[in-house]
Amino acid sequence: MEKNLLERINALAKKQKTEGLTEQEIQERDSLRKEYLKQFRAGMTDILDNTYLQKPDGTLKKLHKK
Repeated sequence: MEKNLLERINALAKKQKTEGLTEQEIQERDSLRKEYLKQFRAGMTDILDNTYLQKPDGTLKKLHKK
């Protein structure tokens, strides 16, 4: 994930707590959050696609999507 993306999300959250956000900043925050979640889910999917369970007999079984 891009460090700039998280920094901007955090900056907007801090500004919202202190002085409030304009309508344009609210829209920017929402779009940044959606992008963050999209990247997070893609990364988690990649991790789970390469995860195997080892059975007691030593064989490996790939996780299946439910």
